[in-house]
Amino acid sequence: MKKLITPICFLLGGLLLGTAGQAQFNYKKKAGPATTYNAKDTVAPVEAPVVSKTTAVPDPNVKPSKSIDTTLVGGFNANPKKSLRNNYGFSSGNTSKKSTQARTPVNYQNLREEDALFSEFVWEEVDGREKINRPFIYQAYDDNGDQRFFAILLRAIENDGVVPFSAEGGDDRFTKPLNLDDVNAMLKGSLDTQLVQNVNNPNVFDTSIIYNTKLAPNPDSIYTFRLKEQFIFDSKTSRMYCRIIGIAPVATLVINNKPVKRTLFWIYYPELRNSLAKHEVYNPRNISSRITWEELFESRYFNGYVVKSTLDNYNDKMLNSLFSDPKRRLLEGDKIKQKIFDYEQDRWVY
Repeated sequence: MKKLITPICFLLGGLLLGTAGQAQFNYKKKAGPATTYNAKDTVAPVEAPVVSKTTAVPDPNVKPSKSIDTTLVGGFNANPKKSLRNNYGFSSGNTSKKSTQARTPVNYQNLREEDALFSEFVWEEVDGREKINRPFIYQAYDDNGDQRFFAILLRAIENDGVVPFSAEGGDDRFTKPLNLDDVNAMLKGSLDTQLVQNVNNPNVFDTSIIYNTKLAPNPDSIYTFRLKEQFIFDSKTSRMYCRIIGIAPVATLVINNKPVKRTLFWIYYPELRNSLAKHEVYNPRNISSRITWEELFESRYFNGYVVKSTLDNYNDKMLNSLFSDPKRRLLEGDKIKQKIFDYEQDRWVY
């Protein structure tokens, strides 16, 4: 009996092993090409053919070249997109915009130097982050393009022929004129020269002049505008006049985690008045009763703090060079404004 059981056990064990082996084989077959080969397998994986690499023959006729980055500045003053339909609810169409383009600046009162009893220069900075100055950084687009004040300055330079002047070294007397390419290069950052290996001849290096955008101002960082003004008391009219001489946008750059202000360029304000008279200022309370930028400056609908003046300033320095405390600078600026105001009031007899 024992002799019969032993062959049966061997036979059942062989059948079980064969069934398990068949199941294992079927599982490997379903797995696809990710089959692993054991040492017992007789089929070896096929190796990829070796492709011989050919070296490029240098072209002896290639000469070093020089290229300059001429990409446009993005984010500051994109090309305006005209609306293909009437963008207003008025049945008369876009008549208000047409009338705005025909506006001219208000004529100045004729002031003679012989009639001036008092005259001082004052430099102010207008911070667009203040609530009254928020129209300077109004981020919207219409048929005229970007509505930020800095974008309006760029359009005046590009389209109206307004000449910008260099502010290098603190120069604010309009001595060195710039062109539009100089302004665009200034907004891109600093020039950086690199040597690039030529594709056709590795022994030749081409000169590539690009702009380092690490020092390029962000569009949202230009929210400060510096005004150069002259206060004049006219004896004929017994009135104090304020004449804006120039406007300069000031960018705030972050260098080594510290904010650094950088004056970009100066624009002669009398040449800019025609362009400002054709652009309206954002009115948060009523969009139909808006004034122009020229009216805003002449009516002084903004708030600025004094950064420099010719009153008791023998060394011709900014207030931040004379006083390190920012509160002290604000107090000194208010004193300068008060002195100018008191001079006008003292001329009157009540």
